[in-house]
Amino acid sequence: MKMLKEKILNRQAGIVTYGITPPKSAYSPEKIMEISQKQYERLKDLDIDGLILYDVQDEADRTDEERPFPYLNTLEPTHYCKTYLSQWQVPKIIYRCVGNNSEQELEDWLRQDAEEDRFSVFVGTSSSKQQTTIKLPDAYDMSRKLNDRLMLGGVVIPERHMKKNDEHIRITEKVNGGCRFFVSQATFNVEASKNMLSDYYYHCLENRLEMVPILFNLAPCGSQKTLEFMKWLGISIPKWLENDLLNSNDILDKSVSLSLKIFEELFEFGLEKGIPIGCSIESVSTRKVEIEASVQLVKDIKSIIDRKLGVYSAV
Repeated sequence: MKMLKEKILNRQAGIVTYGITPPKSAYSPEKIMEISQKQYERLKDLDIDGLILYDVQDEADRTDEERPFPYLNTLEPTHYCKTYLSQWQVPKIIYRCVGNNSEQELEDWLRQDAEEDRFSVFVGTSSSKQQTTIKLPDAYDMSRKLNDRLMLGGVVIPERHMKKNDEHIRITEKVNGGCRFFVSQATFNVEASKNMLSDYYYHCLENRLEMVPILFNLAPCGSQKTLEFMKWLGISIPKWLENDLLNSNDILDKSVSLSLKIFEELFEFGLEKGIPIGCSIESVSTRKVEIEASVQLVKDIKSIIDRKLGVYSAV
């Protein structure tokens, strides 16, 4: 727990997390326990700094396109963490869709376990069409006032920077609101990511600001169906990369290979400029082969980080 907090506060490069989605809320307690044990056994020996638990939204308001996989309610991540993952000592980073909460609900959640170090990523609505009772800046303000041991993170979307050219400003505003680290959505567009990082770097340089850790998310893609789902989620996949995936002999192997190249390029770009880049890995699919590929991806990413840090520390 202390290690992750220190790495974030010290703005270290190379933080690695793994993300999971809690089981469906309609499952029986026995089924949920079975799933949690499988997750624990699969991931317990991974050398990760933290485990992310997602707070899944429907997101139907975000697009008119039909969802490739049906949406089903999942367990609230804090409840799942406390009830089924308590034996797992790795720090937990809880995603919290604050727009779905009343002010009292968020206050009660913030006041929980006030004596413990906690980690959370606050998420706003997936669409401007959604009604919300609490906006992100208000949630940040509540967090600062009610729980100074909650290490707060934010979401960063490099692809949004391509359209609005202001993601670096959003990062700065969120840091001023209390965010100490950021996690991106699944990363396939290296150009968009480097453009955002470059603007963030020079903005911080000009304004004498410390740069905070940015964890780029990687997720294997093992089928055309998974690719469609990623695109439905709003993940930016360049046409050349989509063509390479769909025309490869092994789409899963190709996606992993491309993800490793993308992260290595971004990590090295960060090291050259002193930007603390990290990585968050997940599988957006429930297929066993894609989950196993994501686990192997963690090990491969750790190898890249160790090798690159070793080179730069020796210089």
